[in-house]
Amino acid sequence: MDIRIGVTHAPREISLEMPDDEKNVEKVRAAVVSALEGKSAVLWITDKRGKETAIPSAKIAFVEFGAPNGDRKMGFGS
Repeated sequence: MDIRIGVTHAPREISLEMPDDEKNVEKVRAAVVSALEGKSAVLWITDKRGKETAIPSAKIAFVEFGAPNGDRKMGFGS
């Protein structure tokens, strides 16, 4: 599963690749909801490789959950 997180006053989104199991998806979704509701000051997410990312909850602009995109295009072709 891929997650994109927009941060206010930042030119790029944060993109993370997460494990695909349903338990992890629900855990991450609950952490995002908690951060957006103001219950936690920082959203901590651990990606598929074990890298931890912290995002201040007050700076989160949007969160997009999606399936890994197997048909990513590279180069100049269409």
